[in-house]
Amino acid sequence: MPEHETAATRRQLLSRIGAVAGAGALYQAMTSLGHAAASDFVNPPKLSGARPGTSVLILGSGLAGMVAAYELQKAGYKVQILEYQNRAGGRNFSLRGGDTFEELGGAVQHVGFAQGNYFNPGPWRIPYHHQAVLHYCRTLGVALEPFVQVNHNAYVHSSTAFNGAPQRYRVVDADYSGYVSELLAKSLNQHALDNEISADEREHILQSLKSCGMLDASYAYKKSDLTSMRRGYEKPPGGGLDGPSIASTPLSRGDIFSSGLWQAISVNSLLNHQTSMFQPVGGMDQIGKAFQKQLQNVINLRCKVTAIHQDDSGVSVTYTDDAHGSVTRIAKADYCICTIPLSILSQLDIQVSGSMRAAIAAVPYAPAIKIGLEFNRRFWEEDEQIYGGISFTDLPITQISYPSTKYFSNGKAVLLGAYLWEDVQAFRFAGMTPAERIEASIASGEKIHKQYRKEYSSGVAVAWSRVPWAMGCSSIWSEQRRKDHYKNLCTMDNRIVLAGEHASYIGGWQEGSMLSSINAIEQLHKRASGVG
Repeated sequence: MPEHETAATRRQLLSRIGAVAGAGALYQAMTSLGHAAASDFVNPPKLSGARPGTSVLILGSGLAGMVAAYELQKAGYKVQILEYQNRAGGRNFSLRGGDTFEELGGAVQHVGFAQGNYFNPGPWRIPYHHQAVLHYCRTLGVALEPFVQVNHNAYVHSSTAFNGAPQRYRVVDADYSGYVSELLAKSLNQHALDNEISADEREHILQSLKSCGMLDASYAYKKSDLTSMRRGYEKPPGGGLDGPSIASTPLSRGDIFSSGLWQAISVNSLLNHQTSMFQPVGGMDQIGKAFQKQLQNVINLRCKVTAIHQDDSGVSVTYTDDAHGSVTRIAKADYCICTIPLSILSQLDIQVSGSMRAAIAAVPYAPAIKIGLEFNRRFWEEDEQIYGGISFTDLPITQISYPSTKYFSNGKAVLLGAYLWEDVQAFRFAGMTPAERIEASIASGEKIHKQYRKEYSSGVAVAWSRVPWAMGCSSIWSEQRRKDHYKNLCTMDNRIVLAGEHASYIGGWQEGSMLSSINAIEQLHKRASGVG
């Protein structure tokens, strides 16, 4: 297919997905179509031949900045990092009891979680194919544990289907697959597809549909022990005189298809959501802390960059040193790697080419909302046998993610009570006070879990468009923006090169930050060492 036809087809498909399933599903579809993709990481960069004394100034101590500092320092470069915040890690951070979080507009949240509990406002999971993240976790000794993405006993929920009652994931998954298999089997038996398949193929397909759809001998999907083995029983098998099971009755075919709940089921088949997935033991910030431990002597905290200039001899960066009386200082180096989010960088005085400046200004950021809710007990485990995984809903919160750690423990626990991406609801929630966001998430959540309000203990609501050092969760690229600006954004501009998730095809993921950093330092090293 010609390239222009492929692009048109993709745009049509994405538009239809967005119209039917919403912005969250659209973003995931963009991921699956190659706008974000599995990592191509194989090995860390091999840098040799660095000229002694060559200095590199890195702006930002997120994962992109710290990967660059870590690798360049090993190669013999003289490295310094300027960081705006009073900690390293960037968007890789966790909030715990006793922490304070202040957003643009002045709202301050004092996190009241119990000791040992935490919430990841930024990244919260690591796919198995994000090998750069996994490499550095192994290298730096960051312990990982499984993150449960798919839980067949979690819920899928639509406020307009089944009288607003949430349905178990396994039930909708089984019934949808069963009915689709039944309809296709009927078409085959009526010879409706004879022009498409051979007689041999027809028999093979029929047998596969019977098996995959749990169909009976007449190729029907209906109440039976067979279908109950997948969707669950009305009365599960037991022991003794009460041992016989009672099969469950499938939901009606019309209700299943009209509910739209199959949209949530399909999300977990996307590459970035497939098992296995992982999380650091004790919070996502363990990755940033591990890097910071290796780079203690090179990270300068509370440094607010105001201008970035360069000439043929080097780079000079003007910043306010808030750690030492808010004095204005100028840092100089031979080269600069800038990892400042484009949402912030576009507001600074940066001396680069017109094409890079245009690229910096062209990319908007998602106004995502994430809300962490602490409850007095793990009612989702104790009452509903949900251990990890995600429940999906058409309510504004979009999903509830249950903790994938400390199963069966007593006392308080934190779950992700809302994750809004880039639609109008995210802007609406950003306009609320933190307390209003939390109340809205409780009001939605109790439609799925009736225990919500009674068991609620405390919460924290992060609106990324109000985070002063990011002003958005992550970059939003379109096909046209990539065509017009991506190469200019990622190509080294004299002595300045950019890095961060915005300079990758894996936007919104830590892997993208790390891979962009590796590419940036390879460009810098090639220039600085005179190779090539």
